[in-house]
Amino acid sequence: MTPRTPTAAPRTLDLPPEFEDLAGPISGDLKVVVSILAERATERLMISNRQAEQLRRSLWNRLVDAVNAEIRPHSAERH
Repeated sequence: MTPRTPTAAPRTLDLPPEFEDLAGPISGDLKVVVSILAERATERLMISNRQAEQLRRSLWNRLVDAVNAEIRPHSAERH
């Protein structure tokens, strides 16, 4: 039996109020990007379903973190 690698729960976009109306469209776009990349990895690299799910989760969390980190400094609260 192989040990399971814990995966972090999916993160959410945490946009400042000035950008809240963009959370839906950005979230939708990120879902598409994650889905396409995971599907391609599954097809071309023949990764297992578990690996594909881990990849999806990791991609989602890292992309959300990147968006959150880059947009946070542009909040009116920080100016």
